Amino acid sequence: MDEKSLRELLERVSRGELAPAEAVESIRGLPFEDIGFARIDHHRALRCGAPEVVFCAGKTPQQVAEISERIVSAGSDLLATRAEPRHFNAVKERCPEARYRETARCITLRTDEVEARGRVLVVTAGTADLPVAEEAAVTAEMLGADARLIGDVGVAGLHRLLAYRKQLQEANALVVVAGMEGALASVVGGLVARPVIAVPTSVGYGANFGGVAPLLTMLNSCAAGVAVVNIDNGFGAGYMAALINAMALATRAEDE
Repeated sequence: MDEKSLRELLERVSRGELAPAEAVESIRGLPFEDIGFARIDHHRALRCGAPEVVFCAGKTPQQVAEISERIVSAGSDLLATRAEPRHFNAVKERCPEARYRETARCITLRTDEVEARGRVLVVTAGTADLPVAEEAAVTAEMLGADARLIGDVGVAGLHRLLAYRKQLQEANALVVVAGMEGALASVVGGLVARPVIAVPTSVGYGANFGGVAPLLTMLNSCAAGVAVVNIDNGFGAGYMAALINAMALATRAEDE
């Protein structure tokens, strides 16, 4: 349950369309629902602006399906990350409207249409970085941002990136995803007056050390506007970018 649905519930009670006892039943699961193997945080959207996200790795398909069903039944959107087809098949049986975003490895379901607002731009160094980049884009999209992706514009062919300078400047937040040596984040940070969230990926040869090399490069960036999330953490970057985007929109609304 998010702020919008709670307001609608209380307004229905105020208008006499819903009995107080029925309203209590609707929110009985707050702040969390204990289903034995998981305690689902139905209160998170009210606190943080976005419902709990399901991390599928390490969970059985049945566990993911039951958690997902409870989240959707509570009126929240569903985002499940690091999902395999077997997880999706189980979720689909209980939530027929769920979608599987194969490259991003995400399961999504919207309970209501939301107009995408603002702009989050996800930039990748190479095509091999797309799974992490798509995870970031899907996450930002599910949090209400207009999330767009520019792929394969790494430093080995810098002219490719420069062709998109206007789009880079127009975004409220940028997510830069790179493996190998991870230099792209510093380059983008030096081109824009926007926050850059760098995501090192485990893409690369031996001395990439599973993403440690680009992680260290990004942490040592000479561009002042670059922050860094964990290796392959597209979700964390997309979430942060969406929060920055929402704050930018709120600030502009106040100024107007």
